[in-house]
Amino acid sequence: MRTLTSNYGRFHDTTVLLLPGYYAGIGYYVLMGACGKAVVGTGELFDKRAKSVHRCSIADTNGLLRLTVPVGKPHGIPKARWTDVPLSDHGAWWHVHRVTLESAYGRTPFFEYYIDRFMPFLTPEVMESFPTIADLDMAIDTEIRKILLLETEVCYGAFPELKGEPSLSVVDQKAMPPAEMHKPYYQVRAGEQGFIPGMSVLDLIFNLGPEAPLYLSELIGTMRL
Repeated sequence: MRTLTSNYGRFHDTTVLLLPGYYAGIGYYVLMGACGKAVVGTGELFDKRAKSVHRCSIADTNGLLRLTVPVGKPHGIPKARWTDVPLSDHGAWWHVHRVTLESAYGRTPFFEYYIDRFMPFLTPEVMESFPTIADLDMAIDTEIRKILLLETEVCYGAFPELKGEPSLSVVDQKAMPPAEMHKPYYQVRAGEQGFIPGMSVLDLIFNLGPEAPLYLSELIGTMRL
């Protein structure tokens, strides 16, 4: 009998190298779920161009909207890593994100069922509980993987030097399936806005709920690494 997540770990001998992600995109978790192991590079050098580490895309009442966590500069650290990048309290961003998510997804079938699991990241206490963007992303990622039933072995830190070892298959985020290849799924405003690809995995969770793992599994079944 075909199980809900039968394609998870399809490339069980492959390790994927991923940057941390703030409510990362659906493709991020498709790639992670496809592989047997994932290394999330919280120990990699800070690069301000890597916006997805502290930014995500959601579908609001007017369409695509990006939520950004403001971060501080890691002063006095010549080779700062993501674990050195502090959160900023600018604009009480956690309140803005919570209200925006309520507005964007309050009418979805599974918002009320799942939102409490993300509340620790949407209150003022987030600044004390998760002082760096790496801390925040790791905590969010752990919760998302539980919801999506992902069993991929995940470790956080600097990327290991694996590519020179012939016995190992290693891929990185460039292997992520493009958003335009994603099979359309139910979105609460698709009737007015059409299907919007490339969303944060939150969009999938709030719209599909417990069927989200099945959707990921189906996408993994079409992948080629």
